[in-house]
Amino acid sequence: MSLPSLPHPDLAPPLAQLHLRSYRDESLAHRHDFPQLVLPLAGHLALDIGGREGRADAATGAFVEPGARHATRAGGENRSLVLDLAPATVNALQLEQLAQRPFLPLSVAAGKLVEFMAVSLAQARSSPAMLQHWVPLLLDTLAQRTPQALSRLRRMMAQVEAQVAHPWTVAQMAEAAAISPSRLHEWFRAELDSSPRAWLAEVRMAQACQLLRTSALPLAQVAQRCGYADQSALTHAMRRLRGVTPASYRKNYLE
Repeated sequence: MSLPSLPHPDLAPPLAQLHLRSYRDESLAHRHDFPQLVLPLAGHLALDIGGREGRADAATGAFVEPGARHATRAGGENRSLVLDLAPATVNALQLEQLAQRPFLPLSVAAGKLVEFMAVSLAQARSSPAMLQHWVPLLLDTLAQRTPQALSRLRRMMAQVEAQVAHPWTVAQMAEAAAISPSRLHEWFRAELDSSPRAWLAEVRMAQACQLLRTSALPLAQVAQRCGYADQSALTHAMRRLRGVTPASYRKNYLE
């Protein structure tokens, strides 16, 4: 079975819009045409989802299927991580599983993942693209399924992007995705029309370009932070991938 297409994170449409939200005491019923997850971080919420009433708190999330009439009422001070999911993010099986039990008990693992995503969003620790990688894993965890191929691949991509200075090998990336190196090559070729090494090279280059645009770090430090052996390696890679030297790229951007 083919995985959903995975373009480079900077170009991919978002899997979800993530918000940190507090609800008021008054309840207003409404509906929307996209799936939604409401995951309280503090306080609790009383919800009516399609006529089914329940409570969401730090141990119980809520799933609102597309088109379901729902109302939310706060029980005092509260704060939630809310994911407005793109319709294509939730496949038919997940939608059926989640809609059958809209009030979702959160495992310890799911709770930690929600907390991590919320803190990263609040403190801008991760780029929006990197946070998107965790959405499939969160859905699999909430649906109480073994992480599927897409979740494992995106989880690996998030780990690599968060530790881009690490000297990643294909074997290490495959281990992070819990598959064999040959299978990882197959996934990348089929879904990205690329290879793990080519994807890693582009991730490093994208981060190097960002540092060149937004910081005054010496080129040697830019190289080190982005996983290049030295400034010469950064220069060689940038000539190959961008057709320009790091110094020229920075100068052209600032002019």
